[in-house]
Amino acid sequence: MTIVLVGMSVVIGCLLAYVNHVTEGPIAQQAQQKLADGIKAVLCTNDLKVSANDTIKNNIDGKEFTFVVHKAVDRNNKEIGAAVESTTNGFGGDLQVLVGFDTTGKILGYTILQSSETPGLGQKADKWFQKDGKGSIIGMNPADKPLKVSKDGGQVDAITASTITSRAFLKAVNQAYEAYSKKTDGETGATKQEHKE
Repeated sequence: MTIVLVGMSVVIGCLLAYVNHVTEGPIAQQAQQKLADGIKAVLCTNDLKVSANDTIKNNIDGKEFTFVVHKAVDRNNKEIGAAVESTTNGFGGDLQVLVGFDTTGKILGYTILQSSETPGLGQKADKWFQKDGKGSIIGMNPADKPLKVSKDGGQVDAITASTITSRAFLKAVNQAYEAYSKKTDGETGATKQEHKE
């Protein structure tokens, strides 16, 4: 009986390893396509080329956060801005956003890449802060004033009954802008950068 169970475990383990190996490439390719589509969406144009992918590590409140700045240019190689991946802690876990900024730091668009927020409440972040949403951040520039919910004296309406998610979302956007502005202005001592073409 023990030999049969061990044999079955080995066979199942080998099958799982094989399936993982076979699906690894298509899953990675699908993730890359999703990111490419997201960059076009948040920068509001299909006419772009990613000129650089820079990984920036910032120490914020004693914890290291990683940001990826996808710099973009148009067909004439003129810089149009960047899409920045930013992650923070939401109500239900990690909240990862992709935010598009123009060359002045104005927010062009955003998309939620990963969310563990409460369905029906925190999950509304994907629409709430968009151009037609109640708490729209499109067109705002965090350089003028960091984004905050109105409950905290800010200029953005929080998602109804989901202030924690709203604060987390705006924190992710503010941190994305900080990473983008550091990349634009040059490296600081607190920032480690890795550049990939």
